[in-house]
Amino acid sequence: MKEAPTERNVTVGQLLGACLLFVLLCATGGALLAATAIPVAAATGATTNALTGLFEDLPTDIDFTQPSQQSTLVSADGAVITTFYAENRIVVRSEQISKFIKDAAVAVEDQRFYQHNGVDAQGIVGAIVNNITGGNLAGGSTITQQYVKNALLEEGRISGDQAKIDAATKTSLARKLNEARYAVAIENKESKDQILTGYLNIAQFGPSQWGVESASMYFFGRHAKDVTVAQAATLAALTQAPNYWNPEKNPQGAQERRDLVLAKMLKQGYITKAQHDEAVKTPMKSELKITPSKNGCAAAGISAHYCATVVNDLLKSDLLGKTSAERANRLYRGGLTIIGTLKNKDQQAAFDAITRRVAVNDASGAQAALVSVEPGTGKVVAMTQNTTYGEPTKTDPGSTTINLTVGQDQGGGVGFQSGSTFKMFTLVTWLAKDHSSYERVNTNPRMFPASSWTNSCFPDQVSDFNPSNSEGGGQGYASVRTATAQSINVGYTEMANKLDLCDIWKTANAMGVRRGGITTEADVQKDPLVKATKTQVGQPLPMVSVPAMVLGTNSVTPLSTAVAYSTLAADGKRCDPITFTEVKDSTGKLIGTNKTNCTQAINTEVARQATSVLQGVAAAGLPDRPSAGKTGTTDESKNVWFAGYTPQLATAVWLGHKDSERTLNFTSFNGVYYGQVYGSSIPAPIFREYMTNALSGEPALQFTRATKLDAPPAPPKADVPNVVGTKYTEAVQRLRAAGFAISAKGTLEGKQDQTVLRQSITGQAELGTTIELTVSMPPAAESKPAGKAPSPKKARP
Repeated sequence: MKEAPTERNVTVGQLLGACLLFVLLCATGGALLAATAIPVAAATGATTNALTGLFEDLPTDIDFTQPSQQSTLVSADGAVITTFYAENRIVVRSEQISKFIKDAAVAVEDQRFYQHNGVDAQGIVGAIVNNITGGNLAGGSTITQQYVKNALLEEGRISGDQAKIDAATKTSLARKLNEARYAVAIENKESKDQILTGYLNIAQFGPSQWGVESASMYFFGRHAKDVTVAQAATLAALTQAPNYWNPEKNPQGAQERRDLVLAKMLKQGYITKAQHDEAVKTPMKSELKITPSKNGCAAAGISAHYCATVVNDLLKSDLLGKTSAERANRLYRGGLTIIGTLKNKDQQAAFDAITRRVAVNDASGAQAALVSVEPGTGKVVAMTQNTTYGEPTKTDPGSTTINLTVGQDQGGGVGFQSGSTFKMFTLVTWLAKDHSSYERVNTNPRMFPASSWTNSCFPDQVSDFNPSNSEGGGQGYASVRTATAQSINVGYTEMANKLDLCDIWKTANAMGVRRGGITTEADVQKDPLVKATKTQVGQPLPMVSVPAMVLGTNSVTPLSTAVAYSTLAADGKRCDPITFTEVKDSTGKLIGTNKTNCTQAINTEVARQATSVLQGVAAAGLPDRPSAGKTGTTDESKNVWFAGYTPQLATAVWLGHKDSERTLNFTSFNGVYYGQVYGSSIPAPIFREYMTNALSGEPALQFTRATKLDAPPAPPKADVPNVVGTKYTEAVQRLRAAGFAISAKGTLEGKQDQTVLRQSITGQAELGTTIELTVSMPPAAESKPAGKAPSPKKARP
């Protein structure tokens, strides 16, 4: 499109010459301009010569920018999640607009529309004379000219060019002449119906309604092709002053304006007397059915935080343009259809499972979140939390725009300590290094000195580590399977101590788990780990590789945790998560697909062996199909988790406080009181309910068994220390160090000085065997020897 000519200062005589040009233009469509140029120029001088040239050089390459349209985000099953728009417009074809609307627009806006060539001589002369006499330069514009004005204005809005916007709205003769010039050119190129359709699609019909389709849907809850005569007249009445004649805010004024349009339609023969009278009798309020359209993620309900992540991903995708500004412009103006990965059934099941146990704005002040991905594709099928979307208010203090399931690189938070869900990576590394899941490890609490650790990636990140088991539990030797099922911290610490921490760190990274925080410029300059891993600004912070990592001290995201567990479900193939699959333009043509990146992260046999072990976690059990998973609980129960999977679905559930590290213990959730809170207390039941409902109707697929399942080895034996005659506390230390568990009973025999009188086993015994001690005790403590070894207890789930 050529630029509009600059404005010129003209005299009254020159304006009269321009009037003559307009009359000739209107009568001939420009054909006689060449013949009349010289006489007119003699009368009006140089300015008229310029005007004549203006109309001789009509544009031939007219291609107005497609008007802004709302873009739509739909779920994988086709339901509208929300729309995005800078202008709420739905462009429709001619046949999708009622003839009543077209006739009403012509009747009230441009009754000579079908006779003129783009510029109405009577109207334009009146407007110019009004300008000569000091009035405003208003009126006289045909529908074609209004179409031109709106199109030029829209072109400026879309391009963000303020100069174009100013040029399209400035009250000046130059602007009127430029509109007339384009109007004549358009009339030479397009049919009257094409022009009228274009105008009705681009014009403003309400405060936030652009185009007749969105206006009809908003005011009447019906498509533009289905309106009544009265409704058509109401819509046509709006374009002159959309805010003032708004029937929602000014029903009486809008009805009077509608009746004026109806009178014009009757007078010009577009409707019959009967149609007119019936429409006039219709009260405006009875016609209205206000139907607000969704706009943005705040309108996406329980999927609002998912929506925000989709937008974040779109604005980083080259599918919508090379720059963030281009992508945003196309999202909010391009009439796109974005096909999301979310499944409505799964999303509702997720929200229901969460809020049944931790309500929105629950009295506990805690938050819960769930995210679920499809193994082998990375598609996010559910992503929700027990908060509304927005800024917190007095009535909704828990509201937040932060998606608790993703990291800062996707508009989320810094993540949460993962607890024992992180043990899975030690298990996978253990199996990958040809260890057996039946191998027995020493679960007795003890110090692991810095010198005992191997960390080939980060040698300076080892230190003394003194883990404990939950409630003091864990004694003697237990198989890796038992240590997993009972989540025995010291057992897993010993496994990691026999491995290279670097290998566990690499396994976790390969399987897709990520910290939530992002790397800053300061991190790049000062953080040794960031430097060592060459992490770039804006990327997730690298995980810290220290002994405590094994028990879940890194703050990771629920989404990346679900991805990591989905890697096991997909036999070792990790697929990066995606939130949308396709983007289509306003015509339905495919712009591009969002393909996930998949890689074989771990050996298939190892993945299957790990699944076999994780199936032994009781909390993972589903009633109607095989499943596997792992609980997670951090110190003082500040964060509790469950991550699990079936062959079709992998899910992570988190519960905690988004803004602080506070214990969840001794708290009521949704009216139910809990003393100690573990991953098995609330997250696991959420997981089970969600998975049961999300997979309802799906086949109960079996996990593929590993080709070579590691067989239980012969139980190892060791010499049992002879502790008879020693003090009880010394006996406990010696037996535990040798790998045995202890039980004790008191007796009044002997000196009653806590000396061991008898032990149940001597010689050799299987590691982990419980040795019963008989201890000489005073009467008051006969049944409970001082310093008694804690009885075996289950580890914290």
